[in-house]
Amino acid sequence: MSSLIIKLGATGDVVRTTPLIEVLSDEVVWLTESKNVVLLDGLTDRLRPFSWEERDAIPDVKYDLVINLEDTLEVAQFAIRFKASRWFGSYLAKDNTLKYTDESRAWFDLSLISSFGREEADRLKYQNRSSYQDLVFKGLGYAFRGDKYLLPLPPETALIGDVAIAAEAGPVWPMKNWAYYEELRQALIGEGLQVNVLPRRDSLLEHLADVRNHSCLVGGDSLPMHFALGTKTRCVSIFTCTSPWEIHDYGVQHKIVSPLLKEFFYQRGFDRRAITAISLEEVKEAVLAQLTAGEAIKAAVPSP
Repeated sequence: MSSLIIKLGATGDVVRTTPLIEVLSDEVVWLTESKNVVLLDGLTDRLRPFSWEERDAIPDVKYDLVINLEDTLEVAQFAIRFKASRWFGSYLAKDNTLKYTDESRAWFDLSLISSFGREEADRLKYQNRSSYQDLVFKGLGYAFRGDKYLLPLPPETALIGDVAIAAEAGPVWPMKNWAYYEELRQALIGEGLQVNVLPRRDSLLEHLADVRNHSCLVGGDSLPMHFALGTKTRCVSIFTCTSPWEIHDYGVQHKIVSPLLKEFFYQRGFDRRAITAISLEEVKEAVLAQLTAGEAIKAAVPSP
């Protein structure tokens, strides 16, 4: 069985889609953004990643399954060239608009291209209590059983410590940027901990290594969070405006959900109340608890 996955970005969304590779048999071709190829290349002999710039090199064969998880017209207009025995996700309809298959409704009904419209999609998204993987796996006919992210082995970096802080979530979601990261850093240093703010890296692999080199990551719903989940790094994740329920915790995540989440749910503007609703003390206590839990697990593991 040959499958084509079309998932370009964001990078965190690509990472959380990698569990599909293991449940799909035989060859998997993946179309993604160029920066993400390094995270997919060499994960398994069955996987062949292609960047968007290399899209014309994708084998022009009939696929058993095409999974299009993108919601843009440009991608759908390109993807129409591929023949498939089965199609899952978005596609270009005859009237040149985006539609999605019935099997993928559980996910796409909550999306920007929801057939219900944006307002109802956000309401359904807020009500949803299934993880992203649950929704996609179920639509494809699989049961999600905590299947792990697949990530490459990163290089060594010198940034090592107890706690890594992922303080920036990017310009698209300004209300993801919790207000008290600097105060948290100072408070944790006061506890005798080595605390690092994650720097910008030219390579995603170095960024992955930085996360893995710490006992706990604290940050918002962003790529470092997914790197932590994929490397079994304990994390404290702050949810101010996006869904905490779509994220599978893999047994290492402590979620802190804003009491104002409903008011600011999937809003891309900015209101300072959204980034100050969660207290410094609550996050600090959660980080210390995660570090204690991690040490307890280490102590319980017998020495070789």
